[in-house]
Amino acid sequence: MNLKQETAAIIDGLSNIGADPTGGMTRLLYTDSWKEAQLFVKKQLQHNGLETRFDAVGNLFGRLEGSKYPDETILSGSHIDTVVNGGTLDGQFGVAAAVLAINYLKETYGQPLRSLEVISMAEEEGSRFPTVFWGSKNFVGEARAEDVQDISDFEGHPFVEEMRRQGFDFRDLKEGVRKDIKAFVEIHIEQGSVLEKEQLQIGVVNNIAGQKRYTFVLKGQANHAGTTPMGYRHDAVYGFADICKTVIDRGLALGDPLVVTFGKVEPKPNTVNVVPGEVLFTMDCRHTDGQVLDSFTAEAESLIKEIAETHGLTVEMDLWMDERPVPMDEGIVAIIEKAVKASGKKYKVMHSGAGHDSQIIAPHFPTAMLFVPSVDGISHNPAEATHIDDLTAGVEVLAAALYELAYQE
Repeated sequence: MNLKQETAAIIDGLSNIGADPTGGMTRLLYTDSWKEAQLFVKKQLQHNGLETRFDAVGNLFGRLEGSKYPDETILSGSHIDTVVNGGTLDGQFGVAAAVLAINYLKETYGQPLRSLEVISMAEEEGSRFPTVFWGSKNFVGEARAEDVQDISDFEGHPFVEEMRRQGFDFRDLKEGVRKDIKAFVEIHIEQGSVLEKEQLQIGVVNNIAGQKRYTFVLKGQANHAGTTPMGYRHDAVYGFADICKTVIDRGLALGDPLVVTFGKVEPKPNTVNVVPGEVLFTMDCRHTDGQVLDSFTAEAESLIKEIAETHGLTVEMDLWMDERPVPMDEGIVAIIEKAVKASGKKYKVMHSGAGHDSQIIAPHFPTAMLFVPSVDGISHNPAEATHIDDLTAGVEVLAAALYELAYQE
């Protein structure tokens, strides 16, 4: 089995499904291209001799039964959906790599002691409907029908109707959550530039950063730009600029792995000759230590209030996301690190600043991740790319880790 050729072939095959006319890929939950991609993966699994099935909501599984411990399952995979006009690796590489790794192990070593299983999760991105992690949340029993019962996409298609149009429905709550999963390993492109800049092939992920997201509305007084003296103004943009610099400077002083971003800024009235009377802005803050994250954001909230008062402004705050850091399983992290060392590939142990299905699964089952480099750190973009040698190296390390988990006593 030529892993490099097989890796290129399956990525190319998947990337033809949902190809966007403007470049990149758009493959959204419960669209026809999404269903076609799942059926493509199903065909690959069946060709490799795995038993396949869909669960109620459309997660796809391919299973190679264990010889000695069939009720102990080692699981690997990722999500099959994309963002709008995204790249060809985010999510689907993790699915393809799991298919390739398990097929390689089957061809090389035969039947495992523990069952090996691929999962191609229905949805992670939240690109079509206002819901995220629909696949993994259903897998671990966290999804609630009431959260999606009344939602629609931007074109007005109801979630429930689209789910049923593709032949799926809500999970039967009587089924409960699986008890056989002994490990879940997800491989993903880094979506950042650390590995590439440090000339490394593999990232062994030991933590997924927690994140808090806020929306603030800073209110002052809109007034004439020519007739209002500088000292008499309640300029919301001036206040925001002070807030932005002060908070980011504090973040820089604290250092890695903290990141803080003011990503959305909407001044009003946003006119050349009017002193801005209002600014809506967002703040995204992430760290791998929950206490540090809480401490920094508490300080940031206090600073924002103080600066607003200094500029004669009022401020409204909405904390609308508060996701805690999720540590990966130390035992599986050690197995992956051992596999990388044995391969001789250059690597580092690192955290993930982005969210992944693994953060949903980790509180329920022992979980770990590994990364391969992203060219220029680009993701969620048609330019998203990883060199084929790095993709292949990732499949090789994933296979070695799954071998330790499924074939060793």
